[in-house]
Amino acid sequence: MKKSSEEPKFVTHKTGLIAGDKAPYFEGKDQNGNLLNLNLFSGKTLIFYFYPKDDTEGCTATACSLRDEYKYLNDSNYAVVGVSADNERSHAKFAAKYELPFPLLADTEMKAIKAYDVWGQKMLAGRIYDGIVRTTFVIGPDGIIKEVITKVDTVNHARQIMGM
Repeated sequence: MKKSSEEPKFVTHKTGLIAGDKAPYFEGKDQNGNLLNLNLFSGKTLIFYFYPKDDTEGCTATACSLRDEYKYLNDSNYAVVGVSADNERSHAKFAAKYELPFPLLADTEMKAIKAYDVWGQKMLAGRIYDGIVRTTFVIGPDGIIKEVITKVDTVNHARQIMGM
């Protein structure tokens, strides 16, 4: 029997949520111990972005892209919240190091991660593992998801969201 030299192929995990869905409720603490929840952002367009880990290359690029356009986003009635499973202390160090002006939700119990269905199988350097799949939800002022971005441009993410 001839052996196949082809690597197994894996379907990229995508959230089950789509534009038009009601955004799942979330709550938890940010890097400063402040309580965050979906209702706090009512009336604003929320950029709710999930990333795998603080202070890693792609995650830092995404955060800095949003930081660099934060004044424009804020002036345009957007709010930004980053989410990972890192704890408050890790988020505080990350936010301070890169001068991030927005909250980072410490989802250590993975409640928001699971509610938004961003935990899934990933492959890196040929190794398959479960983790947070980088995904951004743009949630309208009415709590309805306007856009789900699964192919995140880490370096230009703010511009990607704004369609620039």
